[in-house]
Amino acid sequence: MALARLQISLGRIFRQRCFYLFVSLLGLLLISPFAAATLQGRILANAAHVAVLIAAVAAVGRSTLPFVIALLLGLPAFAFQVLALLNVDEPTHGFVASGGFYVAFYVAAIVYLLRYAFSPEVMTDDKLFAGAAVYLMLGIGWAIAYSFVQQIDPAAFDRRSDGVPHSFSDLLFMSFGYLTSNGPGDVLILGAKVRMLAILEQVVGTLYVAILIARLAGIYPTKEGKPDA
Repeated sequence: MALARLQISLGRIFRQRCFYLFVSLLGLLLISPFAAATLQGRILANAAHVAVLIAAVAAVGRSTLPFVIALLLGLPAFAFQVLALLNVDEPTHGFVASGGFYVAFYVAAIVYLLRYAFSPEVMTDDKLFAGAAVYLMLGIGWAIAYSFVQQIDPAAFDRRSDGVPHSFSDLLFMSFGYLTSNGPGDVLILGAKVRMLAILEQVVGTLYVAILIARLAGIYPTKEGKPDA
């Protein structure tokens, strides 16, 4: 079956699947400030998104169902983004549709990566990279969600000093500020629903770090005959 062969091929190429996902996410973070400056920058950012999509599909595609779900969400996200960049139809419609599929893709990928990273089997290097990749995906995924909201409701955020809406890089900076509880930076949230989304991100970011540390601490049980503390 063609789908099974594709799944096996990706698994062979990405042996340390979550390591490649982690690296591709870092690459996306580094490229994002240049995404809105020029057409070449947007193409480069789109290529970084493609790398994340491929690495994420390979990382979660350890069984058929998550592999199929990742493909069904990832391919439309990429296709709508390309159509928007090519100015096919109304570009805003393409970015909105792409953002919706990207949010769904990140949610699905995070769920399956969490199941893998926190499974009771022996902790491996790949699982550690899965845990780190999830943290980056939380920040990027929330930034995509903020961008999606800004597309459909421009009044949800303030505008930059030059009067244009905030770029994805601005929203990415704000997202990781909330995720790490360091503050949103220069972006001001005006919509009440988006504020609830930001509060949820802060809660998730704090709880995730605490749960991950607890999971790592559980790898090393206390020695017999010695107190836990």
